[in-house]
Amino acid sequence: MNENDEHFYAFLKHRHLALVAGELEQSVYTSPRTMLTHARVLIDSVLQLVMKEEGIPDVQHKSLKERLDEIDCQGLLTDEVRDALHDIRMAGNRAAHQPRAFRVTESLAAWEQLYIVMKWYIEVYGNPTFTFPEYRDPSPPKERAFELPELESRLARLEELLKETLSGEVKVNATEKAPAAMISQEQPFDESPGYTTVRQIHYGDRTLDVPYFLRDAFLLPQRFEKSVRFLVKLHGAEEARIMSELPADLAGLHLSVTRYTEKNDEQFFGELAEFIEEEKARRRIRIERPGELFLFHKGDAIIVTEALAQAELNKENFPLLTPGFIRQLRESGIRQAGQLPQELVILAKYKNVGAGTIEKLFEDLKNTQKETAPV
Repeated sequence: MNENDEHFYAFLKHRHLALVAGELEQSVYTSPRTMLTHARVLIDSVLQLVMKEEGIPDVQHKSLKERLDEIDCQGLLTDEVRDALHDIRMAGNRAAHQPRAFRVTESLAAWEQLYIVMKWYIEVYGNPTFTFPEYRDPSPPKERAFELPELESRLARLEELLKETLSGEVKVNATEKAPAAMISQEQPFDESPGYTTVRQIHYGDRTLDVPYFLRDAFLLPQRFEKSVRFLVKLHGAEEARIMSELPADLAGLHLSVTRYTEKNDEQFFGELAEFIEEEKARRRIRIERPGELFLFHKGDAIIVTEALAQAELNKENFPLLTPGFIRQLRESGIRQAGQLPQELVILAKYKNVGAGTIEKLFEDLKNTQKETAPV
């Protein structure tokens, strides 16, 4: 990873401090309000670390201004650092309460002020032999950025970890005990956009993390082979049509409909875990191969080439298909492979078409793809 690929404060040994700083750097251009609001948390954490270093008594619910004033009264701040801290605090308060649009110039100004604070903290309380890097503006995002709700979720999670670390509620590993200015060898918080956990779903002692990109995913019953009828019933009762409608705990979900038991809750939970992993794999494929057309079946995928798209759906090209299935496809206007739905399990809606038939179609598609590939 070169300098332009990693966030500016990746060298910090205090991992959670570095991670929050990295998220702020990313939000400078994408969400100035978010950057300004959450920058207060970073400087408050720095002041808490300073108070620990100096042996200054602190309490959990002390405000940022109270900490700032107390440290200033101890004569620990230079005029430049004190002014930077106050500017960040006040800009954050404005961003948290004013409905106006906030400009990138404002978040860039706060980013520069953060540099003044962090440079002071590392030079005073870090490794004296460490040379603090020169100031650098954040690079404008070149790839997909996090959507604001996901960015807020990431920052909330990281800030909670940071607070727990500062309060001693989580164990600090050996690298975090080292001087803060030493270069960290750990990789930064490397979740790509869309993968941030936005909620958790439980069953018994098991837990599923739901990523941001699936927060409102439609739960197509056919994707849950053992729970199709259960999901159809839940849909009919206006329960569990989309991911966000699922309760935090699936225990007792069967009580929403008749003739189902706890076994169905447990079975659905297991299939939901598979669904999430399959969707993650599909998302990675789409990101790696932008602009491609895919046909999906469970955890597998086929890239639809032009030749495959034009392949006629007949017994000659797809020998495993039954005449009845081919006839029903044609009646629906589906005559070529390229006209098939991207999610192949949808085809189970046809008469006498089950999971086995879809498996055979997918196998035929794979074989046809190989045959149409150039030598």
